[in-house]
Amino acid sequence: MENVIIVNQNKLEEFKKSDINNIHVLADFDRTLTQAFVNGKKIASLISILRDENYLTPDYPEKAKALFEKYHAIEMDFNISLEEKKEAMKEWWTKHFELLIASGLEKKDIEEAMKSSNLILREGVEELLKILEANNIPLIILSSSGIGKESIISYLKYRELLLNNIQIISNYFNWSEDGRALSAKEPIIHGMNKNQTNVNDFPEIFEKIKERKDVILLGDSLSDVDMITGFSYNNLIKIGFLNEDVEENLERYKEVYDIIITNDSSIDFVNNLLNEIIVS
Repeated sequence: MENVIIVNQNKLEEFKKSDINNIHVLADFDRTLTQAFVNGKKIASLISILRDENYLTPDYPEKAKALFEKYHAIEMDFNISLEEKKEAMKEWWTKHFELLIASGLEKKDIEEAMKSSNLILREGVEELLKILEANNIPLIILSSSGIGKESIISYLKYRELLLNNIQIISNYFNWSEDGRALSAKEPIIHGMNKNQTNVNDFPEIFEKIKERKDVILLGDSLSDVDMITGFSYNNLIKIGFLNEDVEENLERYKEVYDIIITNDSSIDFVNNLLNEIIVS
C-alpha cells in the first residue's frame, strides 16, 4: 500500500493472530484521526480553528499565535531535552487556557467552531469508527487538545459519530451555569506528558478495556507512543502518521513506530488490519 512503511513485519504478523474480542484502539485525535492538511492548508489542531476563525475577542488570535510561535518551536526542536520540553509545554497550555478564559470562551463557541469545514476526518476514519462499533471494540481517544474534551464531543456529535464505544480522555474546563469557561481542571494534558496520563487512572474507562490487552495505538507525534504507559498489554502495534517533512523525520519515527503512514494518507491500513482479524 502506497505511503505505508512496515517497520516491524514480525510484530504485525503476530498481531494478526489476535482475537477481535481482546482488542482495543488507543488514539490521539488532532492530525491522527483528523487530516493534517485541508485544501493545502496546515490544520494544526482543533484549537487552531477557534484561533483562526475569530470566535473570541479581537485580540485573541494575535495573542494565541504569539504563544504558538514561541512554544511550538521548542516542541519541534530535537536539541531540547524532554524535561525542558515538558516544562515549556505545561507553561504553554496553562497560559493558553488563561488566555481562552480571559477572551470569554463559552461552550457555544466550541460547538460552533467544531462545525468548521476546515476540520475533516482522515480518509477512512468514519469507516474505522463503524468497524469498531459493529464489533464492540472500544476506542479510547487520549488527546491534549487545547479546548479539551468538549471540543471532541462536539465535533463527533455534530457529525453523528459520537458512538457508544468511544471514550475520551482530554483536558476539561470548569464552567459557569451560563456556559462560560472559569478554569481548566488539573492535571493538564499536553503533548509531552501523555506518559503521565494513564488509562488506569480513569476507572470507568479502564473497566471497559482491562481484559482487552491487544492494543492498536495511533498517533502522529513521537511522544504519542507514551499513551500506552501504565497499561499492561499482551500485544501492541504502534501506527504513526508522519504527515509532513518525511525525509527529515522518518528515521526517528522508525525508532518508535511499527508501522508508519506518510503524507497525511488514509487510515485504510488500520481498517484492512481489523477486517483481516475479524474474518480470520
